Order: sequence, then structure tokens, then C-alpha cells
Amino acid sequence: MASAAERQRRTIQTAACLIIGDEVLGGKTVDTNSAYLAKWCFQLGLRLKKTEVVEDDEADIIDAVRRLSTNYDFVNSGGIGPTHDDITYQSIAKAFDLPLKLHNEAFDKMKRLSKPHPSQPNFNWEQDSPDLRAKLRMVYLPTDESRPLKDQFLFTSEELWVPVSVVNGNVHILPGIPRLFTALLDGIKPHIISRLVDPEGKGSHRVIIQTPFAESKVAGYLTELAARVEPKGIKVGSYPHWDRKYNTVTLVGKDEAFLESLVDEVVKNVEGKRVFKPEDIEGGPRRESKA
Repeated sequence: MASAAERQRRTIQTAACLIIGDEVLGGKTVDTNSAYLAKWCFQLGLRLKKTEVVEDDEADIIDAVRRLSTNYDFVNSGGIGPTHDDITYQSIAKAFDLPLKLHNEAFDKMKRLSKPHPSQPNFNWEQDSPDLRAKLRMVYLPTDESRPLKDQFLFTSEELWVPVSVVNGNVHILPGIPRLFTALLDGIKPHIISRLVDPEGKGSHRVIIQTPFAESKVAGYLTELAARVEPKGIKVGSYPHWDRKYNTVTLVGKDEAFLESLVDEVVKNVEGKRVFKPEDIEGGPRRESKA
């Protein structure tokens, strides 16, 4: 089994996303972070192979994060906060047999950058209180004392006190709040670019072709096409827009020149036309279930 240090050095090809929170599974919150992560991975040429949602249950979190850390190169996990049900840090720490340690730099940044909430006008950083203990939950972080702290905690913005906590070399813990999630995720790009298969970070490319044909009519051709281009790293997709006039075919891969060489052939065989943005598809980009 690879060590944390080895995981943090190896080439990054695959990614997984772990969403933690009862509110997501209960339908109270719509998860937008996984969609942002999917686009982020696509732009960097990473294969996001799994998105998993678990409730605020320690055993479930431990099982999921161990499995994802073993099977994928880059793992994202979100959901931290000051209340009793914010158990991400403690669960992931337990998953890898790590203690929770006060991160002094994060605490100093928290004190300097946090603004007092109107409901806490007399809050005192130096005096023990339930409010202070709640805040401290967010700066007691999983810490491997055998490894350099700079490898485990990435501060990506001068305006944000919260670090990206990197556990077991490849599990990146971010806040679940979308504004913070996106800012910190974008901030760690410089830390991983050199480890990508394509270190220039050119990412993947997508071609969208709109067709008036039913999926069943083009299925035979697309099956043959997929088998032919898969060895070159190209994935062929078919997406229905039920009860609309058009469906879409997509070609995705890193070899842009080869992708472009396929366009005329696909357009001809599906009697379609190329579109450059999903919103340009006639009838709109909404995807429906197959009839």
C-alpha cells in the first residue's frame, strides 16, 4: 500500500468526489460543488470517475474515504463547520489513524480575518466559551506528525483563513459553502499542475453534434465509432432530449486535432450539425430520461 508521501507525489489521472451531509440526502440542499468539480477536472484533463454522497455518519465517512483514497489519485471531500453534526475532520482523521491537532496558523488567520457576527457582539478570542469551542472545531485538523505541515495544509488565498487539508496524500478537505469551495479548489491548481498527465493543464476537449435522429437510429453507427476511436482516448456519448426535435452526440478526448478530424464524418452519418455551446442546441440543453 502506498504511503501518504507517495500518494502526494504520483501522477494524477483519476479523481473522485465525496459529498458529506444529511441536508443533501434529505433534499434540503442542492449540491452544486460536484458540478463545479466536474468542470474543473475536465478543464485539467482529469477523469472524474466517481461522485459519492454519504450522510453525517462516522462509519460511512470512514468507509467511503478509505476506499476512494485507495482507488483514485485525487479525492475531494467537502463539509466542515462548527456544529455537532460537522464531523468531517474527525471522521477522516479516524479513517487514517491521525490525531486532530490545533493548527496554529489557521487559528491565527481565523482571528485576524473573521468578522464578528451580529449575534456575538461580545465574543472574546481569549476567553473560553461554547462559542469559542465551536469555532475551534474548524481549526483542529487531521495531522500526520511524521510529515511536513506544508504538505498537509495548503493556504491558497490571503483573504481566507481556512486551509485545504490534505490527508493521506490525496484526500483534499474543503468547506461545503460553494463560494469557499470554488475559491479554494481553484487555489490548489498550482499545487497539482506539475503532477498531471498533461502538465500544461490543457485538459480535455468536447465536440457536440446535434442530430434529428432517434438514439436507436444512430446506435449502430455510434457503437462502431466508439470501438474505433476508443484506443485513441476518445469517448463517444449519446444524450436524449425526450419529446424534443433533437438529440445530441458528443466526442470527448485530449487529442483536439483527432477530434476535429472526426466531425465531418459524424455530422454526415447522423445528418446533424455541430453546435459549440450546450445552450445553442435547438430546444435547449435539458436532458431527459430515455423513453
